Amino acid sequence: MVKVLGRNNSINVQKVMWCAAELGVDVDRHNIGLEFGGNDTPEYLAKNPNGLIPTLEDGELTVWESNTIVRYLSDEYGSGDWALNTAADRARASQWMDWYLTTMHAPLSLVFRALVRTPEAERDMAAVEKGVATTNRLWSMLESHLDGRNFVMGDKPSIGDIPVGCAVYRWYAMDVERPPLPNVTAWYERLQQRAPYQEHVMMPLT
Repeated sequence: MVKVLGRNNSINVQKVMWCAAELGVDVDRHNIGLEFGGNDTPEYLAKNPNGLIPTLEDGELTVWESNTIVRYLSDEYGSGDWALNTAADRARASQWMDWYLTTMHAPLSLVFRALVRTPEAERDMAAVEKGVATTNRLWSMLESHLDGRNFVMGDKPSIGDIPVGCAVYRWYAMDVERPPLPNVTAWYERLQQRAPYQEHVMMPLT
């Protein structure tokens, strides 16, 4: 059994928990971060010097950075539809994982923090509107990619779906304007049919 350190309302923890559930990996998760604290202790910082979540412990191995943890789980435990057997497949999945991290995460998280974690009177709505516009433009890139595909990699789900799959739940759960994106919407509906996604991603936004 692997151990995951991090609270379940973190999008980065959700990536790891969803991936582990899809792969059939048993997880012992411990609440760390925000209201739970614990991520600034010497013990935690010895495992994850950034003081962020999640951190994964698998035997003697400790890994931090959520996308790296997802890749590790896939490499170590992936089988069947979730196995990426070639360098090309791993690269294609990784590019969409990292695209979310480097491109979409910042504007989407700005909107999320403002609308979910900031009192209404303190919100910078001009920044929110800019973030919404930027995020919708980025979703249109995935819309084009998903044309003729059921999932990011094609007919089968993969780790390439995981970061953007966590993000799409947040985006559709928030009260924001969204243009028609039929391919993204259909992909999101497919994700919602998966029990691990329901359990580890589709939870109230807090």
